[in-house]
Amino acid sequence: MSTIRFERREGIGSIVLANPPFNRLDLRFSSALREAVHAASESAIRVLLVRAEGPNFSLGGEVREWPGKDVNWFRTFVAEINASYRAIEALRVPTIAVVRGLAFGGGFELALSCDFLVAADNAVFRCVEVTTAMLPIAGALQRLAERVGRARASRFAMLGEPIPGAHAGALGIATHVVPEAQLDAEANALARRLASGPTRSYGATRTLLKAWSGGGVAAADAVMLDVSMDLYNGMDAQAGFANTAKAFDANIEPPEMVFEGK
Repeated sequence: MSTIRFERREGIGSIVLANPPFNRLDLRFSSALREAVHAASESAIRVLLVRAEGPNFSLGGEVREWPGKDVNWFRTFVAEINASYRAIEALRVPTIAVVRGLAFGGGFELALSCDFLVAADNAVFRCVEVTTAMLPIAGALQRLAERVGRARASRFAMLGEPIPGAHAGALGIATHVVPEAQLDAEANALARRLASGPTRSYGATRTLLKAWSGGGVAAADAVMLDVSMDLYNGMDAQAGFANTAKAFDANIEPPEMVFEGK
């Protein structure tokens, strides 16, 4: 039985961690996640949710499987996990992590690979790797530094301090924080909003931000022209221009549109 599954309902896809109650990332995880991300990329979805069954998002790697494995095994394991997470970042649709309970280690890193992180106020995030004399191996350190600065990233990685959901929202780690009872409704509402939005615009935004992450403002500037020209020719952009022009003629706010993702 797979520990991860992909589901699709209309234009909304979901990758579900299905190994409750802790959703530990075991030896099957990277291949199962890779298959789920491939299924998502091949489907006609316009937004992807990453969520989990049970009371916790994920406690991270199943360390009980690691003793006795040599460094070559570990290198392959780390490379495969990173490739799976980067595949989520490479999708051309918006991604939303939905987090309740504990998101530790690799589970925290999986959530950080998404564009939006919707957290319950009682969620807890933590870089636990320091407790095993390691460091975050799937991107948390650099992605935290990007979101909250180098000093805070150092603090969370070196001290292993837990980050409560509400504090994660205040710092900008989580994009939305709500009471746990409202978590699914909040995430689903955001997914529906994105699924009816200009999908190609969202994809271009992700491309530009990825260029900025890799090379700063100059790198983003270098790809911006080609990305924006591709959008300009799209059906959604042309409809958006016409809608706004009509509103300007009538001296009103442009009415909200439902886009086709084209």
